[in-house]
Amino acid sequence: MTAFSSCTASSHGPDLPPQEARRSTIGKTSSRALTQKGSVVLVDDRILARQCLRSSLASHPAPWDVFACSTMEEWQNEADRHPPLAAVLLHVGSTNIMESHMEELIRQTIKVSGSAPLIILADRDDVVQIVNALDYGVRGYIPSSVSVEVCVEAINLALAGGVFVPASTVFAIREVINGDAGHNPRLTEMFTPRQIQVAEAIWQGKPNKIIAYELNMCESTVKVHIRNIMQKLKATNRTEAAYKVSNLFTSNGIDLLNQ
Repeated sequence: MTAFSSCTASSHGPDLPPQEARRSTIGKTSSRALTQKGSVVLVDDRILARQCLRSSLASHPAPWDVFACSTMEEWQNEADRHPPLAAVLLHVGSTNIMESHMEELIRQTIKVSGSAPLIILADRDDVVQIVNALDYGVRGYIPSSVSVEVCVEAINLALAGGVFVPASTVFAIREVINGDAGHNPRLTEMFTPRQIQVAEAIWQGKPNKIIAYELNMCESTVKVHIRNIMQKLKATNRTEAAYKVSNLFTSNGIDLLNQ
């Protein structure tokens, strides 16, 4: 991590020089007591991405200050200079949070955050990843496809004790509930062996380029397989397909994939 990736504060609070900021925390009359605000900590190891998002969040009125850091350790080193931790916004980008190191990172961040809710910001919006995030204990899942206004309201919802998930997830689950949930054929009866491999990759939330690389096929071929899988599942979008594939795999397909 580069040397200049330290925590940066938003413009919600007074813009004080570092030495003044340190003095303001000394004694009973601190800036923390005066502002009565909390800190929303944005964690992202990409400097430009986190600076841009921090600026966007800071431009919207909110009852909290925004601080951007590359890691939670950086926040812990700066915490005494800022209002108490209110929430953590962890940007995972396009990473699959079901990978073991990501699950450990999320659980560790929740542990460090204490009572402050953890909210995931991600490029992926497939339902399997979102459900797993909630299982880990996060209090919100914000896809990068939403507006900054929605992001602000999602943070406020988590602070109020709610849980935010994108509407596409709710619609996907609704479609499955309203559909023929009782019909669950064996994977080998429904898909070709190659389609099973692609379906597993969809279930794991992998993008087309990664699927093509791992299965040694053209990306255009992957798209054809995905289109056929969606047709067989009667899924209207990739999110719904991932959810239906998850049901198939968890009920009767896991052993097939290991044979």
